Amino acid sequence: MKKRVAILISGSGSNMEALVRAMARPDYPAEPVLVLSNRPHAGGLARAEALGVPTAVVDHRPFGQDRAAFEAALNEALEAARPDILCLAGFMRILTGGFISKWRGRMLNIHPSLLPRYRGLDTHARAIAAGDRQAGCSVHEVTAELDGGPVLGQARLDIRPDDTPETLAARVLKLEHRLYPLVLERFARGRRERIDLAVEG
Repeated sequence: MKKRVAILISGSGSNMEALVRAMARPDYPAEPVLVLSNRPHAGGLARAEALGVPTAVVDHRPFGQDRAAFEAALNEALEAARPDILCLAGFMRILTGGFISKWRGRMLNIHPSLLPRYRGLDTHARAIAAGDRQAGCSVHEVTAELDGGPVLGQARLDIRPDDTPETLAARVLKLEHRLYPLVLERFARGRRERIDLAVEG
């Protein structure tokens, strides 16, 4: 029985598409049952529809500062799809401990840094400013600590002397598209051991 996966997005959905295309393999242990966005015009919604995946929108704006009400609406939409696993893929809302507790042990996120370095935003600019030799991405289980859950996989590459935050982001994004499907595949099989992809130039 394949695990049912819901993917939460806020933007273009490139990581979502990488996951959905990987799940199309007959031997993949999971299947996409919903792509949910907090932004009605997120480009990833059209991508998901083109791939044949059901979509839903829970716009955060009408809820204002009422995060509990927003998350209650999120949960309602998610529960209708009956997912076994949630994948955050560029979902740009910080979730409360109450929401995370409900899905604890079943939620993954991808982050564009080599955690625990550079939690939060502007990761590529921060890595370059610090003079780091390498950058990359991490897939981790979601806990109440921002970008602080157990790391299940990382992929890294060398920072080039001429890299800008934009060029580095583009290169790391390609690694994200490789890493996330690999980690989800293992996670869906009940495996939690860490994956480290080979260094790239």
